[in-house]
Amino acid sequence: MDNILKFNTISEYNACNRHETLHPLVGVIRLDKAEPRQQRRMYFGFYAIFLKQLKCGDLKYGLKYYDYQEGTIVFLAPNQVIGENTDEYYQPSGYALVFHPDLIHGTPLGRTINEYTFFSYASNEALHISEKERQIVLDCFSKIEYELEHAVDKHSKRLIASNIELFLNYCVRFYDRQFITRNVVHKGILERFEALLDDYFQSNKPQESGLPSVTYCADQLHLSTNYFGDLIRKETGKSAQDYIQTKIMDIAKERIFDTNKSISEIAYGLGFRYPQHFTRLFKQKVGYTPTEYRLGS
Repeated sequence: MDNILKFNTISEYNACNRHETLHPLVGVIRLDKAEPRQQRRMYFGFYAIFLKQLKCGDLKYGLKYYDYQEGTIVFLAPNQVIGENTDEYYQPSGYALVFHPDLIHGTPLGRTINEYTFFSYASNEALHISEKERQIVLDCFSKIEYELEHAVDKHSKRLIASNIELFLNYCVRFYDRQFITRNVVHKGILERFEALLDDYFQSNKPQESGLPSVTYCADQLHLSTNYFGDLIRKETGKSAQDYIQTKIMDIAKERIFDTNKSISEIAYGLGFRYPQHFTRLFKQKVGYTPTEYRLGS
């Protein structure tokens, strides 16, 4: 098993980076204060957000260099692992915003944190930011630092959580911009998705594996499920699941007019385990049952 460096608490991560713990549940850490250390796989028991200042080609994920411009932000949710074990040493740099889930319990952010889907993006889907965007990020971090240095009072938790939420909302905006501006990287994803579905339904996979899931399609396109879903929604205005279901209905409409096959046979051929599920979805999407559609009702 890989040797993983585990950080279960904010104070443990602060100690590793020679940073004073001002609050047990949250911290803004200047990573350049840390001593050089060996590349290790690291586990985090809390939310961890890293702002790196890198130039093009400075960072490599897997076998691929990524086109970082002014900087990049990587988001980790609790219980995620990042990095790899090597013999190389490096000097940490940039900033880390870390906060424990307990910090945001009972706050508006605590109720919406799962809506920030980028916490489940893969490393090579990190957020690339411009210098102006970086300054906005640093301003948000500065506000959080101010609250950490301020004497704790009844307003502290709400203000810290609010400033983290503000930062995350800016990141949503930046990601929306990235989906547009990084069209070279994303170019062809929709076409490849369409071809993937065509190939799937022209094969025996529906009978063998059932209906194609969003996760299956994302894996085939080498994207995380959340990033793939968000990208398809930005491109088409539909969720990836809706897109798949629309494709299934388009194929079903063609096959329904093959009177040599029963509706049940068509359903099984598309990957439905139960014909009634096919009938229900067809009625929902098309407005008619498969039988009514076949009869021209």
